[in-house]
Amino acid sequence: MTDKTVINKKISPVVIVFLGLLAAIAPLSTDMYLPALPSMTYNFNVSSSMVQLTLTGSLVGMAVGQLFAGPLSDIFGRKPPLIASMLIFSLATAGCFLSDSIYPFLCFRLLQGFFGGAGIVIARAVVRDIASGPELMKLFSMLMLVNGLAPVAAPVIGGQILRFFSWRGIFVLLFIIAVGLTVGSLIFKETLKTTGQGGLKKSLIMYRILMRDTYFMGHCIMQCFAFAAFFAYIAGSSFLFQNVYHLSAQTYSYLFGINGIGFWVSRWLTGLLVSRLAGHAEDWKILRCALILAFAGSIVLFLGLFFQVSVVFIAVVLFVTVSTLSAMGASSFSLAMAAHGKAAGGAAALIGFFSLVSGGLMAPLVGIAGSYTAMPMAIILALGEGGALVVFYKTIYPRHRSEA
Repeated sequence: MTDKTVINKKISPVVIVFLGLLAAIAPLSTDMYLPALPSMTYNFNVSSSMVQLTLTGSLVGMAVGQLFAGPLSDIFGRKPPLIASMLIFSLATAGCFLSDSIYPFLCFRLLQGFFGGAGIVIARAVVRDIASGPELMKLFSMLMLVNGLAPVAAPVIGGQILRFFSWRGIFVLLFIIAVGLTVGSLIFKETLKTTGQGGLKKSLIMYRILMRDTYFMGHCIMQCFAFAAFFAYIAGSSFLFQNVYHLSAQTYSYLFGINGIGFWVSRWLTGLLVSRLAGHAEDWKILRCALILAFAGSIVLFLGLFFQVSVVFIAVVLFVTVSTLSAMGASSFSLAMAAHGKAAGGAAALIGFFSLVSGGLMAPLVGIAGSYTAMPMAIILALGEGGALVVFYKTIYPRHRSEA
């Protein structure tokens, strides 16, 4: 057992930015190259579903990688697994822009996601190391504010890079970011007090215990449905706006960035509401409102696409629907992690796994009807948001209703 240095409760802005960038690996790895997806179908001479499978490779890799990184960070501390993962993440990113065909590109995307997932889960575990209760919710919301800049900036940057370079230029920039995160991991100070308690066997037992917790698993399954809807939007939005509504890659990147601003505002409002409500026990009300709004928006979106309404209407509905995800994620994470401080790494890993694996599986289904229709995306959005709402009322709401 090794004693580690714990960061002061008053965390420096530099550490928050670093953790925010680690948590933003998912949007950085996906959102930045979204404007290039239609052009990549021609570059690799493959179908749209095949290109969307590159999203699946990254997301599934992240989901599975978190299952390993979570318990390893509980055993060895946060820093050693983070350094190793960021180094390999950098090398896999280099492999992406050096790929000449879709198949090696898919393999490198899988590796990129697997080792990038460590940054996501360890950033969340660090937050749980240094905060609890209402402070956990506030700190996580602050982290998400930094993280929220990625969905705003990444697609816009990707769209501008496409003015001068091919899709490979996007991955060159991502490689530079990955190298910066690797350097930051070397400087980062350990936050876990004690490590090595029980080894890997105890971590596997911990997973079994977590999966028997109906309330905790309710949050995991709920996020599984919600993120399936979200990643259907991620995978299908570029084809919706560029192929169906004939917007340029740059215009699409601006629209996607505006939705990222919605993410940022939603996270800011979540943090504000937490400070106004009567403590951590009221977080579930934010979660319920976010789920209801997202489901209503997904139904309106489906009807709008079915009746072929204007692009402005579709953009506004998507803005409202997608923006709710950040409030849902922050409130659900805070509630799910509240009782699992001693297994923060593993608990964060399970939440991360369920929130990403469904999205990876849904991504290629969005293009199943071809590149010039968005109806599969709309159907998955409605089913995902509806499923999340049902799971909430079946597994999460009963506990809070009885407490009230």
